Amino acid sequence: MFQDSAEFKQAPEAREARDWVKILSTYREPSGLRSAFELAVTLLPFIALWALAWWSLSVSAWLTLAISLCNAAFILRLFCIQHDCGHAAFFKNRTVSDWTGRLLGVLTLTPYDVWKRTHSMHHSASGNLSRRGMGDVHTLTVAEYRALSPIKRLGYRMYRHPIVLFGLGPGYLFFLQNRLPLGLMAKAKYWFSAMATNAATIAALLIILYFGGLMPILLIFVPSTMLAATAGVWLFYVQHQFEATHWEAEDEWDLHHAALHGSSHYVLPSVLQWLSANIGIHHVHHLYSRIPFYRLPEVLRDQPDLAQGNRMTIRESLVNARLHLWDEKSKRLMSFREARAAG
Repeated sequence: MFQDSAEFKQAPEAREARDWVKILSTYREPSGLRSAFELAVTLLPFIALWALAWWSLSVSAWLTLAISLCNAAFILRLFCIQHDCGHAAFFKNRTVSDWTGRLLGVLTLTPYDVWKRTHSMHHSASGNLSRRGMGDVHTLTVAEYRALSPIKRLGYRMYRHPIVLFGLGPGYLFFLQNRLPLGLMAKAKYWFSAMATNAATIAALLIILYFGGLMPILLIFVPSTMLAATAGVWLFYVQHQFEATHWEAEDEWDLHHAALHGSSHYVLPSVLQWLSANIGIHHVHHLYSRIPFYRLPEVLRDQPDLAQGNRMTIRESLVNARLHLWDEKSKRLMSFREARAAG
């Protein structure tokens, strides 16, 4: 199912995860000119498609919907740029990166400072069984699942069902959950981030409503945002949810090892790789998050060992969506059916 993960983990010539950090640090410097270019070739098409979709309202609602769904790809890419800003990887000046991320957060419905903090927690605890719950997909071990009451088992199964994870979940996350700084409610900084993003989003929607009525919101804003949210949630899911991923309890967990072996290398066609800003090269990103997304292919070109590690195709990712429980004995993610058979 997962092409090279076992061989990659055991290959004697492969470097230890910590050894890669020094090598990868040489790729960390962003180019201001390249970053500005990547932002421009993402933001300008986004604006142009919005304008074209608005114009097409007078021609056909179906044409408007088709254009708005195409624009979801650029919303996704804007989110990936915002993601790089949160890692201080997009511009050398951290203040410029942060304000770029905050402005993009209005377009992606994601309060930047709240997301930056929760995503940092995800990076610092990825693969740690003792620190689950913030910025990740909720995952139980087989033993934890068996210890649940029948009603709680049903709740977990419903949560992990594709209709919830990739259907209802993205809309809930971006339209509702992101409106409050959940998990960080005690600090004013995160309230300000959420409320300022909400205010800017509402102001933009009111302007659209005033000049265009309800149809631009229903046929452009909502569909494009929903599709982008679904694609983003799917990408986040497959980056860590695969059979040979890595989870350990606190006393055996190592940050760098978990980053390298608990993150996938999602091999996508070149167009999808561009639209997702190389986020599929996730094992490298997790090992050294300060590398700008446009330099990640350079890493794989120069470091063939990393290019072969944890490779996952689109077909394999669809199979991995059936896996829901971490088995601490066999050290792999398994389906409910496999867990039941093993029990």
